[in-house]
Amino acid sequence: MLEGKITFDKFIKGALAVVLLLAVLLATNYLSGVLLPFFAAWLLAYLLNPVVNFVQNKMRVKVRALAIVFTMLVLFIVIGGIIYLIIPPMIEQFKMLGSVIDKYVQQTTHSNSLTQMIGEWLKSHQKDIDTLLNSKDFQEAVKQVMPNFFSVLGQTANVVLSVIASLITLIYMFFILLDYEYLTNNWVKIFPKKNRPFWQELMVDVERVLNNYIRGQSMVALSMGVMFCIGLTIIDFPVAIGLGILIGVLTLVPYLHSLAFIPIIFLSLLKAADTGENFWVVFGGACLVFAIIQISFEAFITPKIMSQAMNLNPAILLLSLSVWGALLGFIGLIIALPLTTLIIAYWQRYVTKEHDLQETDEKSKE
Repeated sequence: MLEGKITFDKFIKGALAVVLLLAVLLATNYLSGVLLPFFAAWLLAYLLNPVVNFVQNKMRVKVRALAIVFTMLVLFIVIGGIIYLIIPPMIEQFKMLGSVIDKYVQQTTHSNSLTQMIGEWLKSHQKDIDTLLNSKDFQEAVKQVMPNFFSVLGQTANVVLSVIASLITLIYMFFILLDYEYLTNNWVKIFPKKNRPFWQELMVDVERVLNNYIRGQSMVALSMGVMFCIGLTIIDFPVAIGLGILIGVLTLVPYLHSLAFIPIIFLSLLKAADTGENFWVVFGGACLVFAIIQISFEAFITPKIMSQAMNLNPAILLLSLSVWGALLGFIGLIIALPLTTLIIAYWQRYVTKEHDLQETDEKSKE
């Protein structure tokens, strides 16, 4: 009976499919640096296409290329506005911190110039410095530091390459948007005709899940940004509105808003130095606001919003974040909810056949 089900021909086809899948995964991993800008551009094009269609149809910009350029300009203006709300206040805070440090140095050293103080110290310790520079320990330390120096140069080069990749991503996005309808309607032709229905159904499900996920995560980010603006304003924290907006933007990627602790520490130090308050009191107040909002969102608000958007039970939602985060790290947290929803949908469709049963019940009721 088993031999009748698993023939040699089926075995060869299955083995070839597995080999092909592995080859695709290996090629994708090898070409990830080249493919990442393209996939990022496709995701951005997917998000911006409704806006481009609105500009083209409702605002009567008939030339699609002009509609795309107009949409990208509006996007840059919005991003620039957000940056304007955050960066200039931060620069002012840096200047204020510099003046506070300079004032502290003048009070403690009774010197009018930090440069003069450093010069006098170098002159008085010149012999000790020469001895240190000629010592074997110092030379060994330099040998150990040099690889780290070149590592920093390599990281700088990576930043430059990232900027270039961003420009390539924008170019990709423009041309994808230019022929978006044609590409989305005809990409399935790369598959044999008998397999096209499956891939079409898959993309319909992917689009549905992505729409729900983006809508839910955007609502979470907006709510968290507003709550942080209010909470930080209540405790009179520096740059409260800008910091709240920054946290809201970072929340668009799950758990990325934890990076906000870096400016929180700096701003707490600045407020303590400027007002004379205890640093730990200021920092503790900010941490208390952060903890209250974080616990409220993680325990109640985020599971409620995302469970409604993704049609997942809150317990399954939290479990999927834990599992995919443990398997794939940070990337797993990003793809956890869409991927879990797709897996459940296809399990119900092809394994438990619940999708077919629901269609049968709907037809019988009609």
